[in-house]
Amino acid sequence: MANEEVILLDFWASMYGMRVRIALAEKGVPYEYRDEDLKNKSQLLLESNPIHKKIPVLIHNGNPICESSIIVEYIDQVWNHTAPLFPSDAYGKARARFWANFIDNKIYQIGRNLYTTKGEEHEASRKDFLECLKLLQHELGDKPYFGGESFGYLDVSFIPFYSWFQAYETYGNFNFEHDCPKLIAWAKRCIQNKPSVSTTLPDLPKVFAFVQHLRKKFGIDEE
Repeated sequence: MANEEVILLDFWASMYGMRVRIALAEKGVPYEYRDEDLKNKSQLLLESNPIHKKIPVLIHNGNPICESSIIVEYIDQVWNHTAPLFPSDAYGKARARFWANFIDNKIYQIGRNLYTTKGEEHEASRKDFLECLKLLQHELGDKPYFGGESFGYLDVSFIPFYSWFQAYETYGNFNFEHDCPKLIAWAKRCIQNKPSVSTTLPDLPKVFAFVQHLRKKFGIDEE
């Protein structure tokens, strides 16, 4: 599509923003990237997402689209000149959406608890997190990707979390290679085979340093 304006309001460490960047890369869509200062959000962000005032926001020809899962679906429908991210059948689409919702409502929040809580709450979160990961690993099974033979919507939804794996392991006191070997193999496959992933995900140590900063900010670790 010629003469299109595509702007992404994002934050570099956001796994939700990474989803959108990967989807745009998969579709070969050129766009303007704007990294937001979340302590001093831009007027454009506040106007584009007045309900939640959060990133990411995709602005396509002046029209803002919010919420990463919705944005990825929008990208898949609008730039449909390449292979679709969603399965072609209704059941496959519903299943992919279900697990993406599981990632957002379970994996994200429980994972956050690993580096923001202490004591009994932390231990409970650690157990819940591992259980959730194993459920996700079971859904992957022996397939190359969650979408089967091809990289798809659910892969896009979860692979950004890989950049936070070092933090999850460190503060969750477990080992991905030992506890979830199929997920690690899948993540490495995505990075090796998909330039959209390898060029988007930040280095794990960089994200880990960011998490260390958050822990100090939350008063969990001393300055």
